[in-house]
Amino acid sequence: MAQAKTLTATDIEQLLNYINTRKYAARNRSMMLLTHWAGLRIGEVACLRWSDVTNSDGQVKDEIRLLPDMTKGRHARTVFVSAKLKAELQAYADQAKYIERSYPFFASQKSIKAGFSANSLSQTFALLYEGAGLEGASSHSGRRTFLTNLANKGTAIHLLKTLAGHRSIQTTATYLYSSPSQLRAVVELA
Repeated sequence: MAQAKTLTATDIEQLLNYINTRKYAARNRSMMLLTHWAGLRIGEVACLRWSDVTNSDGQVKDEIRLLPDMTKGRHARTVFVSAKLKAELQAYADQAKYIERSYPFFASQKSIKAGFSANSLSQTFALLYEGAGLEGASSHSGRRTFLTNLANKGTAIHLLKTLAGHRSIQTTATYLYSSPSQLRAVVELA
């Protein structure tokens, strides 16, 4: 199976510009950016509740605690929310129809109580990537892009492992993409 495409900053801008032209733009931006800017898996995004993301006063938290039943490996982890992601999530939260803190943070068109399944959210992402003209991108592209970007900025792999919620550095290493231009630049260092 081919690995999900790692997106460039230009690709992400193209994606967000496309999303901005569509219905549910604030919601879709927030869902997408949780994968690109915080490295969440699609299933983790789908299961977020208002109480996970916001305080009782409606303000987005600095950290999102994922409980074991919310993660792939069934290991709790803390997701750190950057200032730019917090602003996106807050913009969405401020205009969303908040009813009950136990409801899904991202309501689907079909049900404000049920929200998205991981599968339906994956399909939504596929349509958004396709609409933006990003061939080869999938619901895993955001997570892969997040980890690769941090690695390219010199983040130690043990920190990446923790942010990703992986149990092994070897798993984290499989997410990192090396472009031909990066490899050429490294060879020039010799």
